[in-house]
Amino acid sequence: MRILFITSSRIGDAVISCGILERLRLENPHARFTVACGVVAAGVFARMPGLEQLIVFEKEGFDLHWLRLWTRLVGRFWNQVVDVRSSGISFFLAAGRRKILKGGRRPGRRYEQLGAAMGFSPAPLPVAWTAPADDAKAAALLGEGVVIGLGPTANWAGKIWPPERFVALCKELAGLFPGARVAVFAGPGAHERALAAPVLRALPGAIDLVGNLSLPEVAACLRRCAIFIGNDSGLMHLAAAAGAPTLGLFGRSRADEYAPAGLRTEVAVAPGPAGGAPMEGLTVEAVAAAARRLLCV
Repeated sequence: MRILFITSSRIGDAVISCGILERLRLENPHARFTVACGVVAAGVFARMPGLEQLIVFEKEGFDLHWLRLWTRLVGRFWNQVVDVRSSGISFFLAAGRRKILKGGRRPGRRYEQLGAAMGFSPAPLPVAWTAPADDAKAAALLGEGVVIGLGPTANWAGKIWPPERFVALCKELAGLFPGARVAVFAGPGAHERALAAPVLRALPGAIDLVGNLSLPEVAACLRRCAIFIGNDSGLMHLAAAAGAPTLGLFGRSRADEYAPAGLRTEVAVAPGPAGGAPMEGLTVEAVAAAARRLLCV
């Protein structure tokens, strides 16, 4: 049995879609899965059990990437096709069953929308797949003891909480985690490094996990954190999926749609219109209070 899953080019959206993919995998334990996603999100699926093929595509002008993807898929029969991207190419593939999930922005949690579209009730939470080697590397990097994870970057400036407030927050939380170390997470590339640099400079003893790990290794490290606090980003969604107590910070993005989805999650939202509030309005005290709610202390 072959199942095709077409999903996002962004890490956060790809992670959110993993809940329904894992449910499909558990319901079809002998199926062989092909996942098609964007380059940046490929690592999300690298450790997925039952993965037969991972097809990575890059966006091209005039939507030519969809045509190229179709040419790689059309020669096979798919027992089931699930298209989270609403790409339309699924209509032109030989398939026993098709689920083309509605795209675009609309009210409600995105992971719940995906679950409802698949007929899953309750909607399955996202998951993060890792291998023993990833867990071993995380153990070596983080060692023993309590680690506070910080995610001070995001894909656009409007989502970023001022870096000096992340530093002040660590001082606020010192009483909750005596002797804890801080790990700073960010993606690859010079831009992410520059965004994380002020936090790393202000916390000279912090563990630098900026851009030097694969996504499964990042997930394994996040899983070992006593708490992860970060801007609305792919890392925030990965932390929640990995099982870390996750606090997401929101201002110019909507927590009612993209709050972290996991077993232990919380949000701190800047005051103002939903999805339109400046992150500068979110105080250290408000974030510290949300952290205490998350940790039930």
